[in-house]
Amino acid sequence: MPLEIRELIIKASVGDEENASRSAAANGDEQDREQAMVQSCVEAVLEILKQRTER
Repeated sequence: MPLEIRELIIKASVGDEENASRSAAANGDEQDREQAMVQSCVEAVLEILKQRTER
């Protein structure tokens, strides 16, 4: 019987303390962009659902 792996998650962190402080600042920007992307996707899905109910 073959073994099938459906999900593989690998995380790694390499760096020094100076990079960690820059990373923390950039992480806030990344979260803002991610939130904007989620909001955009939600609006698109709601628009599609609205169009389907109008038919």
